Amino acid sequence: MNLPVISSTFFLTLLMMIGLFFFIRASVKDRTKQIQLLPAESEDVLIKKLQEYFEARAYQLTSVDPETKQVAFKGYVQPSLFLAILLSLLAIIGLSCLILVLLLLFPDFNRFAWLLLLIAPLAGVFYWQKAGRWENIMLQVIARSDRPNLVRVTAHRDELIQLQENLAVKILD
Repeated sequence: MNLPVISSTFFLTLLMMIGLFFFIRASVKDRTKQIQLLPAESEDVLIKKLQEYFEARAYQLTSVDPETKQVAFKGYVQPSLFLAILLSLLAIIGLSCLILVLLLLFPDFNRFAWLLLLIAPLAGVFYWQKAGRWENIMLQVIARSDRPNLVRVTAHRDELIQLQENLAVKILD
């Protein structure tokens, strides 16, 4: 192969490795979101339903503040073994591509190039250590004078998706 082809392939491989690095880092990013629910009945009934729902999903009630009408839950979110393995496999594939391009550029690099693959499982270890964490859920009644009160739910994005699928609640945008 000629040098321009190898150097452009090396450049594209480096871009791929940068993307892989940010993908692995984003796997543990906090994705807390807020939604507002419009209760079909009173907000107290909706709060009770939400409390039962979150307790059934292994969240523990940590505080109830009647003055500000806030209810807080806390629960431990387990990291996904599948995602840890997937991230390690993606790191192995990405590093293998980088090693192959490096071997084309530097043929004398052959002896130690494949040792770079030993750092690939660190992607799964990084995910496993950072993804398992305590998550907080906050329920708050928002009083409105002209319309019915709203219930604001602050939680992880995936938990809110599960909430929307499992409970028939009306969500305001």
